[in-house]
Amino acid sequence: MLTKKQLQLLDFIHTRMARDGVPPSFDEMKEALDLRSKSGIHRLITALEERGFIRRLAHRARAIEIVKLPDSLAGTAGTAPGFAPRVIDGDRPDAPPHAAAIEVSAAAVSLPVMGKIAAGVPIEAIADGAVTVAVPGSMLSGRGNHYALEVKGESMIDAGINSGDIVVIRETSSAETGGIVVAMVEGYETTLKRYRRQGDMVVLEAANPAFEDRVLPADKVEVQGRLVGLIRSY
Repeated sequence: MLTKKQLQLLDFIHTRMARDGVPPSFDEMKEALDLRSKSGIHRLITALEERGFIRRLAHRARAIEIVKLPDSLAGTAGTAPGFAPRVIDGDRPDAPPHAAAIEVSAAAVSLPVMGKIAAGVPIEAIADGAVTVAVPGSMLSGRGNHYALEVKGESMIDAGINSGDIVVIRETSSAETGGIVVAMVEGYETTLKRYRRQGDMVVLEAANPAFEDRVLPADKVEVQGRLVGLIRSY
């Protein structure tokens, strides 16, 4: 039996992972639940873990895996019991048996790795796609073209995206405020950031306090895709 706050937090984490492919930051959780400090979030996360609804993954920044959902949430956002997280790891010895079964049963799709994407200072990103990576078909949205990029930099670590990760991107020219996107800046720089529209301006928001957000005229920013998945190898 979950308390109201525990259920609210689990629902928020589940919704954000379904939308962005990565869990929200503790600051975002605190704001969503209208709590005064992150210590309350830590207590709620611990309670959810003790009850078997989530699992915190070792050796990575703020990574959370949803193990199961209560009946009241199991049917939301197209999710059924046996929900599979969108973070796929390579060579992980501690993966639970049910996760392995889900990954094996999903048909693998080969995606081109279109170069490197900056999570830091923007760089030129798009290459010729000669290198490919296999991803579970369940990770893809089922509509539109998809491609992969290798992350370089640490500006998105509080969103669970580390340097060296492979991000799976669905091609789109539109973005919702708060979504993580591939953005082309001034026609030649490409970066992975959280997108926020403010009137005629766009904020490309970092998920690391060591990096400044970039505020640009909307006509200087071209959305090229939205994050739908993440692959990490050890």
